[in-house]
Amino acid sequence: MEVTRAKLNGAAADSSDFRIRQLRARDMLRGDIPDEELEQYVEERVLTTTLDKAVAWARGNSLFPATFGLACCAIEMMSLPGARLDIARFGFEAFRASPRQADLLILSGRVSIKMAPVVRRIYDQMLEPRWAIAMGACCSSMGVFNNYAIVPADKFMPIDVHVPGCPPRPEALMHGILKLRDRIQGNAPAGWRERYDAHGTEEVLGEADLPGVNAVNVFQSGETQRA
Repeated sequence: MEVTRAKLNGAAADSSDFRIRQLRARDMLRGDIPDEELEQYVEERVLTTTLDKAVAWARGNSLFPATFGLACCAIEMMSLPGARLDIARFGFEAFRASPRQADLLILSGRVSIKMAPVVRRIYDQMLEPRWAIAMGACCSSMGVFNNYAIVPADKFMPIDVHVPGCPPRPEALMHGILKLRDRIQGNAPAGWRERYDAHGTEEVLGEADLPGVNAVNVFQSGETQRA
């Protein structure tokens, strides 16, 4: 086998450009570079930001979810670190088995009244700052279990993102986590009223819709008989 050396197209230019960069760096260290070239050199290589934005960027890209599942939604959550979705692309694959090492709690399933104090205790033991995602219809609005035994998650703990569905697909949960990341980094998108310029379309209760006068729903709010 014969090995030959040959210059590629633009190899000479690349080597000379590297030499030019070396000379510019030497002149910059000596203080001999003109002000215009120094400003251009800084603009090409230096990125300025604030400490709060840098910390928010680091937090948003290194969430540690708790290894915590409640019901059937947990099966969908388990597929996130798999090869198909690969949540490790965004830095969320390190599920922690201890709440003291986690900062994200994904409530994947229904929560009963007896379970609520235990779930809240786990949330209180997590790291600060901490976030929570209500995954599925049961955890968000009791879903099909519209009875006295199930309680929505936002009734006993703060919820940052709700992921609808029964059960929601893993892609939906990943979308909710990315929305949470945007919120942590301070880049939360505008709501639908801002997107569609729908301010002023809010429904205002009239005199016929006062508490005690309900002509639409069969049951009053809070009533669970024959539910």
